[in-house]
Amino acid sequence: MDDNNARKLKIAIGSDHAGFYLKEELTKSLLDEGYDITDLGAHSVESVDYPDIAVAVAGAVSKGEFDRGILICGTGIGITIAANKIAGIRAGATSDVYSAIMSRKHNNANVIGMGARVVGGGLALEIAKAFLDTDFESGSRHERRVNKINALDK
Repeated sequence: MDDNNARKLKIAIGSDHAGFYLKEELTKSLLDEGYDITDLGAHSVESVDYPDIAVAVAGAVSKGEFDRGILICGTGIGITIAANKIAGIRAGATSDVYSAIMSRKHNNANVIGMGARVVGGGLALEIAKAFLDTDFESGSRHERRVNKINALDK
């Protein structure tokens, strides 16, 4: 996907309290780069439960209100697990650029999770851009596999 098309995507972002500062930094960086970002919380470092944020972001992506979602908690693991409970969501926990790219190319991930205690702001931006700028390899053997994943929602 070229940068102009990626920047036309509607992206929801959310974090729990542990990911709040990274979410704030990443949101600003992505907005500065021209991405269409909507922050669905948390809006402070006051304790919140990460499943609630996962439901807000993944639920909005599942309903088609947003094209992709980015979630941040302490490790990126719990919030990603919670997001995957929402029908239609294929979320991957990512802590490197390669995994972000492959989550799109081979798994057609529509949400990623990151850990604020795992990645810093610069790497988080690289991961997010890789996720947002990479297309799914439709028509490949991966599409057949993603269709099988999608069938598990039923």
